[in-house]
Amino acid sequence: MENETLQHLPLTEATFYILLSLVPGSKHGYAILKDVETLSNRRVILSTSTLYSALQRLGEQGLIARVDDDNQPVANPGLPRKAYILTEAGRKILESEMARLQHLFSAGQQRLNNQSGSLSFAHLPGGASP
Repeated sequence: MENETLQHLPLTEATFYILLSLVPGSKHGYAILKDVETLSNRRVILSTSTLYSALQRLGEQGLIARVDDDNQPVANPGLPRKAYILTEAGRKILESEMARLQHLFSAGQQRLNNQSGSLSFAHLPGGASP
């Protein structure tokens, strides 16, 4: 599994947020789109075509799966709306990416602290800290 995990890393920021969006449970495309905006503090704003291309690719890679949306209102018959869930493989990839990012951050923080004594995040958009 480790070689399979490595082939997916590093994740793009959009892919990271899409997978992260599905951690709490299934979501349909529009909910993922909005959650990615919220999670990224509006730094990642996906078009619907970009989102659905990413969802298709992630499904083909086995990182997410499409399921019927059981929460669809009965008043909206027609084609069933699809929802997406994070697979176990997707969760492992997300956890591996988070560990990779934590290591990067830790190494950077240690090196910068040794050089300057403290870190400043004022240069990040909005002055946000990680």
